[in-house]
Amino acid sequence: MTHPRPADLEAQIERGLRDLAALVALPSVSAQGRCLPETAGAVTALLEAEGFTVRAFPGQVAPVLVAEAGEGPFTLLIYNHYDVQPEDPLDLWNTPPFELTEQGGRLYGRGASDDKGELVSRLAGLRALKAARGGQLPLKVKWLIEGEEEVGSPSLEAFLAEHAEALKADGVWWEFGAITPEGRPVLYAGLKGIVCVELRCVVAGSDLHSSNGAVVDNPLWRLAAVVASLRGADGTVLIPGFHDDVRPPSEADLAAIARLPGSGEALRDTYAVTRPLGESGEYHTRLNLKPVVNVNGFHGGYGGEGSKTVLPAAGMVKLDFRLVPDQDPERVVALLRAHLDAQGFGDIEIVELESHQHPARSDLAHPFVQTAVRVAQEVHGQAPILNPSSGGSGPMYPFMRHVGAPVVALGIGNVGGRVHAPNENILRRDFENGVRFAAAFLGALGDGPA
Repeated sequence: MTHPRPADLEAQIERGLRDLAALVALPSVSAQGRCLPETAGAVTALLEAEGFTVRAFPGQVAPVLVAEAGEGPFTLLIYNHYDVQPEDPLDLWNTPPFELTEQGGRLYGRGASDDKGELVSRLAGLRALKAARGGQLPLKVKWLIEGEEEVGSPSLEAFLAEHAEALKADGVWWEFGAITPEGRPVLYAGLKGIVCVELRCVVAGSDLHSSNGAVVDNPLWRLAAVVASLRGADGTVLIPGFHDDVRPPSEADLAAIARLPGSGEALRDTYAVTRPLGESGEYHTRLNLKPVVNVNGFHGGYGGEGSKTVLPAAGMVKLDFRLVPDQDPERVVALLRAHLDAQGFGDIEIVELESHQHPARSDLAHPFVQTAVRVAQEVHGQAPILNPSSGGSGPMYPFMRHVGAPVVALGIGNVGGRVHAPNENILRRDFENGVRFAAAFLGALGDGPA
């Protein structure tokens, strides 16, 4: 087993930062269709320079890249994406959003964390490993990099189904991960599913004078009543049948959750949370195992300065449901429709938004997952935090279904990383350790997982 020399790692870290600056400069905003082919081309060039064979396939929004290099008894599939969220609102950025800027040990820029920093740190680690192994990779690496993740990955599931045989692997390394403020790596072996919908209520052809509220129903009141019927004060979803398909957690899941530190203090402190949900000690159980419904936005009527005595003609509410195995997104929508009808809200329209995602969770005892845990401890010098699931969502289920391999997420994000918000950032320290982890993880898999 040959490890990269410290000098080689340092050189690849600096090269990786230059690569990251070049990618951050490309405003690859998938929601607006900006700079996507150009960014796909830049990523292709980086991979081809390391000996990857890269094929580009058309997607609904942006090209899907599939790359392959190396030989060995273990096949690793890496998943990343090159698209980013819009930079708005610009006035809340302290640095130019598409210029990688270092301040106080943090690297700021849209995509610095999600997901260009993750991608580049892995590539830099791969370069360091190749240098240590005489220019060769000790395993086969397949890399799927899409440009539609930030708009729900509408092309991905069909793509995975069509190319399942070519993408077969022994393990999948997911596109994100986190490091605690104390430097402990945080791993995830699953993701929650997601359903996004819009509820629309129309009571008239145009707005009315509010005096007509005595004889015409109010769409915002109806929507408020619907929202109030969806969950209890403790956050439990109240839709009949919603919890029927929830898979009970395994003993390994429960044991992992019992070992997780803290009770969400970092989240509450970072975002100044004043109303946490749940009893003391429930934080990790709820985040990993509890399905939820969220109100993302409530719109309609007058919201300007002062009063306007108007009865709105229409209103709408945006919701998302976060799901756990084995809940099915389509069944959730059907249950929501039945619930609205039973409550007397048959007039309220449900509009499904973006692509739904099924929940996914890997076996924590799998050798691939355990290798990631072992290498993370060796590189970071601290015991990793292993979560059965992230509270967030993404297209992990199609990988498990079509590739047929366990999935683990470990990366370089941080609790103050402002992902999807102004001032997105990573810590330079975490990027450097991400490169070291990538080199060690790829080497360990090539030498044989634990």
